[in-house]
Amino acid sequence: MTKSEKNKMPRRLVATFDGRVQGVGFRFTTVEIARGFAVTGYVQNMMEGSVRLVAEGEEEELTRFLNALRDSHIFRYVTREDLSWPTATGEFDSFVIRYS
Repeated sequence: MTKSEKNKMPRRLVATFDGRVQGVGFRFTTVEIARGFAVTGYVQNMMEGSVRLVAEGEEEELTRFLNALRDSHIFRYVTREDLSWPTATGEFDSFVIRYS
């Protein structure tokens, strides 16, 4: 498998963002940004105050989505991010806010 073929395979990005990320429009802005990319999944406030993002798509598209999020005004509230790249499951049809 070539590198190009590997980048076309579906991937999953799981990100946890810490900081002052709740109550500042982080989830709504994330959904707006996601609309510009071929990604599915969700963004969700967590009980301990972080925000969790789970997105699926091609790896290059996920990277562009993550970079657009990092370049947005809301990322100034992030003090730490934790990323993992597990296998995609294909379980999502769109990108939404998930409410606890």
